[in-house]
Amino acid sequence: MFCLLALSGDATIGAEPTAVVTVEKRGEVFVVDATTDVQVSVETAWEVLTDFDHMASILGNLTSSKVIRHDGDIWVIRQEGVAKYGPLSFSFEAEREVRLEPMKRILARNLSGTLKRMESAAKIAPLDRGVQITYRAEMEFDSLLARLFGATFVRHEIEEQLSAMAKEMLRRQAHVEPAGDASGSPAHGP
Repeated sequence: MFCLLALSGDATIGAEPTAVVTVEKRGEVFVVDATTDVQVSVETAWEVLTDFDHMASILGNLTSSKVIRHDGDIWVIRQEGVAKYGPLSFSFEAEREVRLEPMKRILARNLSGTLKRMESAAKIAPLDRGVQITYRAEMEFDSLLARLFGATFVRHEIEEQLSAMAKEMLRRQAHVEPAGDASGSPAHGP
């Protein structure tokens, strides 16, 4: 699911965040590296990145997303959706184990689903004005069509996902700041 991010650190206030995403194919495995800077608090970024039960309302390619179970900072998430790129579309489903290192890092690995293998790490680092989110993922597809169009398709999906998450972060931050509480609170506790 979430694949991610690399952007300039001197974005102006109010400017829409952009992500630089690179995808490299190594044999059958696609390696994604991405970074984006978003002018929100660490708490707001964390709240959006871990809002698994509402992720389908944030990411347009998801039709469902829910926490199946969690034990402390180890969660199991089930997601389904359809990824689209031009005339191509791929239905997908995934059950992932997600390990949370609160306010710092999210590690995920596929337990089952349409990907043969997927492991990812998303990190949040505070900046002078906002946060930088870095994402690295390794994924291997089952579908021949996905493997043929993989790098372009994956880059497009990651860029869209990062953009959607950044917009949601900015939306939530705007609702926090007028109340004078820039700390935000996680969408759900362990």
